[in-house]
Amino acid sequence: MKNNTTGTGQGETGVSSPVRRFERKQLAVGTIALGVVGLIALGAAVVAGATADFDKGLLLALRDNGDLANPLGPRWLEETVRDVSALGSTFVLTFAVVVVAGFLWIVDAPAKAAFLVVAVSLGSLLNRLLKLIIARPRPDIVEHATYVSSESFPSGHTANSAIVYLVLGMMLARVEASFAAKVFVFGVCTLLTVMIGLSRIYLGVHWPTDVLAGWILGGSWAVLCWYVLVSLQPVGTHR
Repeated sequence: MKNNTTGTGQGETGVSSPVRRFERKQLAVGTIALGVVGLIALGAAVVAGATADFDKGLLLALRDNGDLANPLGPRWLEETVRDVSALGSTFVLTFAVVVVAGFLWIVDAPAKAAFLVVAVSLGSLLNRLLKLIIARPRPDIVEHATYVSSESFPSGHTANSAIVYLVLGMMLARVEASFAAKVFVFGVCTLLTVMIGLSRIYLGVHWPTDVLAGWILGGSWAVLCWYVLVSLQPVGTHR
């Protein structure tokens, strides 16, 4: 594929391109800062117990009043939600990263392959550190519909799926000139991330605020990765 050296692929002129790039980077910095503040505030509220009523109320609302071991809905729905949840599992996410990184290496883009692996690995490590710091127990008011073993806050499935799918979507969108294609890519990645997070609440393995924290962490990290990627690329290129 040939690099675009005269514009960003969106019809921008040589003058407007740097300006728009600066504006987008400013927006990214603001988004990251907002995410950090939001995550800290949410973590503090969780530790203080301020979210307990909300978390318990929503979890119980998704269970059969006569049998809290059963989520609402038919059996096929529970199985489908479990399948959706698996899309955020360590195996699936690792496999996706390895496949894409391998492809990038084969097509002679080792720097992009390394960027992907480092970005995902550091994001996952950050999520793990927050789990250890907060050390929040898993929900114990309903039966877990799937096996879990680590701490609860933030949701690893949610955060890691947001990091992987949004970063992959970002890298794909960077080489696509069509705005409609960019919207489609990010729409699919965002929908997938939302579905995985909601599945963890439905299965009773995470408090709702765990999932919210995962979305904030994963989304903010993906924006940070976008910022770094754009900063490393010369002005006027998008490949």
